[in-house]
Amino acid sequence: MIKIIEIPKIKDPEGRGNLSVVEKDIVPFDIKRVYYLYDVPSDAYRGGHAHKALYQFLIPLSGSFDVILKDGTNINSVTLNKPNKGLLIVPGIWRELENFSSGAVCLVLASEVYDEADYIRDYNAFKLFKSR
Repeated sequence: MIKIIEIPKIKDPEGRGNLSVVEKDIVPFDIKRVYYLYDVPSDAYRGGHAHKALYQFLIPLSGSFDVILKDGTNINSVTLNKPNKGLLIVPGIWRELENFSSGAVCLVLASEVYDEADYIRDYNAFKLFKSR
């Protein structure tokens, strides 16, 4: 299931900004890898693949970007633009990230370390994978 998960926001009573914490009760998996995307040109896109077993949690630390999600039948688009709201992407979902604003930073928390064998990089192969 794909869903937006609210990350608790702690407001400083003296107006010095906010603090958000991602702990193990926020994401439904153990975090084994953390990476981030930045300096992505506004006309570029990232992703363009699916995972067989990997869960991901995307957090827009700064700026905004769109995530296009395909399950083999339906297409959804989600705009991420609040650093206290993350997007959970489960295995078997094709994802594309686009429309990065200037200064956008996308933090990704992943359930597994990098494994090329877990990627499906061809959309027709993805549709075949989904039809099984």
